[in-house]
Amino acid sequence: MAYPLSASRLQTYQRCPQSYYFRYERGMKQPGFFGGASLGTALHQTLAKVYGGWHYQQPMPPIEWVHQCWQQSSASLNPSQIAEGRQILEGYYYRFLAGETLRKPLALEGKVDGHLQVGNLEFKISGRYDRLDWFEYEGIELIDYKSAKEVHLPDAEAIDVQIGVYFLALEQRYRQSLKQMSLLFLRTGEKITYLATPTHKERVMEMVSALAVQLQADHEWQPMTGKHCDRCGYRRYCAAVTTDPEPLPENAQAGCGAERSIQLALSV
Repeated sequence: MAYPLSASRLQTYQRCPQSYYFRYERGMKQPGFFGGASLGTALHQTLAKVYGGWHYQQPMPPIEWVHQCWQQSSASLNPSQIAEGRQILEGYYYRFLAGETLRKPLALEGKVDGHLQVGNLEFKISGRYDRLDWFEYEGIELIDYKSAKEVHLPDAEAIDVQIGVYFLALEQRYRQSLKQMSLLFLRTGEKITYLATPTHKERVMEMVSALAVQLQADHEWQPMTGKHCDRCGYRRYCAAVTTDPEPLPENAQAGCGAERSIQLALSV
């Protein structure tokens, strides 16, 4: 059975191996993780229709095409959400589409897979994206739509890990390098772009290698203390920050360590 490994898991392991162990090896979920809002889902679906359903026989679609795609994707929303989404998409149209020649994306709303050999371990690499654009002779741009009300940028380490993971997967799938990753905030129209380099890929390979050694050796997952401990949901089980830590819950899954398959999966 493949072992799933994501960019967020790599970040957790780098921040604190013991926190990673509690969360992923013992299955102890932390509170505070919520799914995306339905409005955001409808916006993503609409933009996939806008780019994927257009015939490209004209240089750019009219605003009515965006309205038509929105109508098809917003049936389950309430009137307030429908009006808000329509306004957001009109802003997107005049910011990114009007006056431009619409280029057909390389891919939309999909998943890219690849493989990575680190030592004697084989990793399956998977990543999801909203849109891939192709720069002729330059490489690929990965677009990630953000529908949050406020612009909140991930920290630099999180961005570097994401870029590295996508660099690995896209390079194998398309035989082209990732040129840049862009976060496009739909409500504000802001587009934040990060350039990608082979250094990002090399950094991720180092992180995966370190975690692979830990998984095979099944040594003690040492805690790493810092400011993140104040927000950690596992602190009551951690001897590094709690004088008298609680025992792990009885329903916590037993760690598998070296008994896991050596074929691992890396996804975003």
